[in-house]
Amino acid sequence: MRNVKLAATQFACSWDIEQNIARAETLVRKAAADGAQIILLQELFQTPYFCAEQHSRHLSLAETPQDARAIQHFSNIAQELGVVLPISFYERSGTTLFNSVAMIDADGTVLGIYRKTHIPQNPGYEEKYYFTPGDTGYVTFRTRFATIGCGICWDQWFPECARAMVLNGAEVLLYPTAIGSEPAEPGYDSAAHWQRVMQGHAAANLVPVVASNRVGIENEGKTPISFYGSSFITDATGAKLAEADRSTETYITASVDLDALRDFRTSWGTWRDRRPETYGALTGHGKG
Repeated sequence: MRNVKLAATQFACSWDIEQNIARAETLVRKAAADGAQIILLQELFQTPYFCAEQHSRHLSLAETPQDARAIQHFSNIAQELGVVLPISFYERSGTTLFNSVAMIDADGTVLGIYRKTHIPQNPGYEEKYYFTPGDTGYVTFRTRFATIGCGICWDQWFPECARAMVLNGAEVLLYPTAIGSEPAEPGYDSAAHWQRVMQGHAAANLVPVVASNRVGIENEGKTPISFYGSSFITDATGAKLAEADRSTETYITASVDLDALRDFRTSWGTWRDRRPETYGALTGHGKG
């Protein structure tokens, strides 16, 4: 038996970076006090979601991993509390900028970095201006409590990403996120679809999924976005074990037995019966 308690947080962000880090720390401490061992914070939580419009002034927000304020801060928190903290940050590497996550183990060690692979470009989500597609591949991290795969936001819409992480050993999938209203389609609400696509990843891969989203209305220039929260945790069949509402700053937790889930995955036979030699179409862009 290898029980692990998972957590996701959600909160609103302002342009006061220190306040955002303090809000994140408060929720991390509360989740840890509630027994959580792996605690997921939302995507790019140090600032508002600046990608709603293209502004060159925001490019200066990028930091190297060595200088990143949030990584330094939460490495100390992880060590103090004995928890695993995946930390989303805007990464500068030489002349290239990435949307990245630093995986901090429970002793405060940075195990490595994942760089977001799929970069969206839609009204209100102008990320191709800010980020280069990641070059890390679908890395996984062997932490004190579990081997973790971590996609970032738009990655969550691609089943190939989830499958690759599980093939690389992930026992839990994490998705830090910033998603809300669609400025080009004001009446459209993607929240249920957003959850279902990740529930499908959990069910197809037979692993738990944790998703953390921000809340609140942010106004970047002429492009307001209402972020709908709804952070959630699933079991290995995709059923929701815990779910936050659309507006409250909070955290949620759920416990899973990773040893039991390993046996569950094996018993289903879906990994035994895979036929990778027939999946060549996945390496192309389709026909017709």
